[in-house]
Amino acid sequence: MQYIHPSDWNFRFRSGRLCLDFIATVGDRDHMSFDRWQNDSDFGRWCVAAGLLPDAVAVTAAELEEARRLREALYRLALAALGQSAPVAADLDLLNRWARKAPPVPQLAGLGEARIWQADAPYDAVLASVARDAIDLLSGEMTKRLRKCADDHCSVLFVDMSRPGKRRWCAMNGCGNKVKKAAYRKRLRA
Repeated sequence: MQYIHPSDWNFRFRSGRLCLDFIATVGDRDHMSFDRWQNDSDFGRWCVAAGLLPDAVAVTAAELEEARRLREALYRLALAALGQSAPVAADLDLLNRWARKAPPVPQLAGLGEARIWQADAPYDAVLASVARDAIDLLSGEMTKRLRKCADDHCSVLFVDMSRPGKRRWCAMNGCGNKVKKAAYRKRLRA
């Protein structure tokens, strides 16, 4: 097994969209393909880090596997959008099934305080929010702004919000700098 740097296990929130951050819980899909949800508590931590719930949600092994199924369906749908190809019907069915569930609702603790998100069924609400965000992204004009990071070892999909629409990396201060430094070192050696 190849070495995975400890920082690579951190959740990535570079995409500009909840559904794409959900997909980014798998790292380096084209080479090592490692899952940042190593266990059910990692899924709960992601829900809090993504700002969907105030506290980590407890999930069963079966629920974690269902979240992974949704994640992979979303990835295939995003790739279909990137390649302008037809989506798989089963992926659309799974996405739409989750989108029909109730999402978290905002709650106000006090004036001027940050809102918190609550749900009677937190697990369902998280996946519903992700599914609804994916439908919003994949059904609108933003689909044309969907990109894959140009770093060979990054599989983050992101929405290019740059004016010219030519952004290449998920984050300039991450993948962009890494690629530019490698190109500079290569020029120095030559």
